Amino acid sequence: MPFNLRSYVLFSHLDDRQLQITESMAREVKLRDGQLFFQAGDPATRFFLVLEGQIKLSKLSLKGSEKVIEIIPAGETFAEALMFGEQPAYPVNATAIGSTRLLSFDSASYLEVLRGSNETCFRLMADMSQRLKHLISEIELLSLQNAAFRLANFLWKRWEKLDPADGCIELQAPKGVIASRLSVTPETFSRTLHDFSEQGLIRVDGNRVEILNPEGLRAIADPLDLGD
Repeated sequence: MPFNLRSYVLFSHLDDRQLQITESMAREVKLRDGQLFFQAGDPATRFFLVLEGQIKLSKLSLKGSEKVIEIIPAGETFAEALMFGEQPAYPVNATAIGSTRLLSFDSASYLEVLRGSNETCFRLMADMSQRLKHLISEIELLSLQNAAFRLANFLWKRWEKLDPADGCIELQAPKGVIASRLSVTPETFSRTLHDFSEQGLIRVDGNRVEILNPEGLRAIADPLDLGD
């Protein structure tokens, strides 16, 4: 196979036989930009690893507006926790952002692999625990903080991961999608970006955001250290 599953967290503790079984069940999926992959309510018989591109997980409100729940980047898995349900269904819609390539795994078959790998079970539990912690932080951030804090926190956390020589963040999802993820309107998102530019904190060029004043941005973003 042209990929190394062992380099991904969820599969890193499998022994050679278990890895071979897992590789044999993997199916590659290619999606075009904007393609709907599955819908909320579809039977959740498989989970996925993003190899290239991104996946947007979203739900529709009663009024028909979309709320982005999460953006899954390359190198991360999604829907694996659902394999532990009795009759699981996907709770969200999944849509490709850009040309996207996935690996798809049969959940029932992978459960059999897990029964022979205690270390992988613990790794999976740790990963789900970390995601739960992240979601709790997100709920606090989105419910208690204003738009400036949410956007500054979003930019600061991504700037922290950059090479020190590179002060530019590439927004890899459409601005409207990011706005929905931060629970602000596109107009508020654009206005806040403009305000940050006027304050000399950032410079925006298309989808590139240059951080001009990291400490000034951090002063807005990090008063409570809500985590990534």
